[in-house]
Amino acid sequence: MAERPLTRSPRPAIPPTVWALGIVSLFMDISSEIIHALLPLFMTTTLGLSVALVGLIDGIAESTASISKVFSGYISDRLGKRKPLILLGYGLGAASKPLFPLAAGALPILVARFADRIGKGIRGAPRDALVADVTPIEIRGRAFGLRQSLDTVGAFVGPLLAIGLMVLFANDMRAVFWVAVIPGLLAVLCVVFWVKDSAGSDGEADAPINLSELKQLGRAYWIVVVIGVVFTLARFSEAFLILKATAEGLPLFLAPLVLVVMNVVYSAGAYPVGALSDRMQARALLLSGLACLILADLILAFTTGLAGAFSGICLWGLHMALTQGVLAKLVADTASPRLRGSAFGLFNLASGLSLLAASVAAGLLWEGLGPNATFVAGAIFAATASLILLAFRSARPAA
Repeated sequence: MAERPLTRSPRPAIPPTVWALGIVSLFMDISSEIIHALLPLFMTTTLGLSVALVGLIDGIAESTASISKVFSGYISDRLGKRKPLILLGYGLGAASKPLFPLAAGALPILVARFADRIGKGIRGAPRDALVADVTPIEIRGRAFGLRQSLDTVGAFVGPLLAIGLMVLFANDMRAVFWVAVIPGLLAVLCVVFWVKDSAGSDGEADAPINLSELKQLGRAYWIVVVIGVVFTLARFSEAFLILKATAEGLPLFLAPLVLVVMNVVYSAGAYPVGALSDRMQARALLLSGLACLILADLILAFTTGLAGAFSGICLWGLHMALTQGVLAKLVADTASPRLRGSAFGLFNLASGLSLLAASVAAGLLWEGLGPNATFVAGAIFAATASLILLAFRSARPAA
């Protein structure tokens, strides 16, 4: 009797929970970006707030979100469950949305932004840890790329909807904000009915971790954190891309198109890059991303006109696609499953504080020396990140 030929085992399918988390991210990003695309204009024109107060409110919200990421990651490890914190985080985000159309002054906006960013901080680390928990290691990059891609679809659909809704409602921003409540509620429903904790996340397999166990996060993990921090110093807030485009002649009402273009490129590239990261060294993808960022910064610094600005913006989006999912995969690979939530929390905190510092420095350079200095500094930090990356060997996944 003839032997059957050996067949290669099929690649595992991406788990339903990863798809669910991607859809949840898509809906919440649509909800948030509809509001964020119009919020600065709403605060300064409708509510009569100063630009300085707008910056203060945003700074308080973003800093608080960065701090909450650490605690949520650690708590999810200690509980042995991810879904309760994911649900709480998305629930807070959805609950904050009706406060924006109801706002009559600075305090309600501050409360809404605070709740929204706290929600983002609470859900981020447990969500990324759950992606790693439920996904076989051989397709982990693909899974992170898929979730990131779906998340980024929301980041460009939201501003597009904001533009269309402003036309539909004759520039009534409060009416547009009410529409944004709907996708936020859909996100929460998806978490409730579709997202499942991993089989091992029942809170009974292991005793709760304590803070002293965080010392087990090894050298390989901290190398990833250092690389992530330097990466983030090189990519300050996308608000500076909007400023560059408007300075080159983009009409103000089309300003959301900057984020649309960047996120279209980001979304299109995130999943293919994630798939590549399962088959090749992360270092090559990260170096490619840094090369794109350096080129983007140099184009933005030394070219004029909208063609040059949008060329740089497209390269910026490509750099995000080449790096963000890969960095998330590296965090998962270099932290033990037991400490995965804490690892993502610490990484997100470090990256968040780095982004805050980068944006402050970029603003000071912009005001003191001009836009060219801001983008040249970004290119220098990206080159520094490349040297740091070359200095370390690729880290092995944790057992």
